[in-house]
Amino acid sequence: MQPRFDQFIRERQYLHNVTPSTVLWYKNSLRWLPSESPSQEQLKDAVMRMCEKGRKATGCNCSIRAINSYLKWSGSTLKIPRLKEPQLVLPTFTPQQIRLLVAWKPKGKYQRRLHLLVLFLLDTGCRISEALGLRVCEIDFENMLVTLDGKGRKQRLVPFSFELRKAMFRYVTEFKRTLDSLLFANRTHTMLAHRNVLRNVKQLCKRLGFKAPARTLHAFRHTMATSYIRRGGSVAALQRLLGHSSITTTMRYVHVQTADLSAMHERVSLLSSR
Repeated sequence: MQPRFDQFIRERQYLHNVTPSTVLWYKNSLRWLPSESPSQEQLKDAVMRMCEKGRKATGCNCSIRAINSYLKWSGSTLKIPRLKEPQLVLPTFTPQQIRLLVAWKPKGKYQRRLHLLVLFLLDTGCRISEALGLRVCEIDFENMLVTLDGKGRKQRLVPFSFELRKAMFRYVTEFKRTLDSLLFANRTHTMLAHRNVLRNVKQLCKRLGFKAPARTLHAFRHTMATSYIRRGGSVAALQRLLGHSSITTTMRYVHVQTADLSAMHERVSLLSSR
């Protein structure tokens, strides 16, 4: 790591108190630059090398954001324009698939844990990392609120339903989870591995007779966001629930189903019977 790069990261770490994952993001992104004071041509070349490596526009833009932060910090007037990203419909679970997941009757502690995790993701729309790091003491059963640790050490309060409260209370009581315990701990009382959770959820979907959607664990978040808007929730409120700093990010999570568009068009069409 070159001295200026190192100084930039140290300042972000100790003056801005960024997380270790953000530090790693800066380090990986700055490796694309050939020097501490890159020219415009070198910046263009860095982006082209990203694309040649097979990185998608979203991945390139992620590194570009870090590089632009460094350029601004260093006093450079240069800036890399972000690449145009495709506006894809984010994957979600269908209403029928949700009913199958909710109605599943688990047997034993580990199936109960998996079912509770699925219910928790569907009900709160939280990130999988937030759910796996949740401790029992962060659940307010009386007021039906949970404190989640989001990105950048930002905590937020998220409400949960009466049905989820029943499921969590039964699980905590029957399996003697203490206040300091992780709610979704493994058999050694440490955090579950992301890949193991993904495998178990995909196996559950297959067992219930359907294929898990792409980006399976994040699809729970997309599903909750879409359902929230379809049932009359506001985008501003959804932004707070999901923990997004920008409402633009929230809007990417919300897509209108084709059936919704068809129903709306039937109501507003000039050719429809009055």
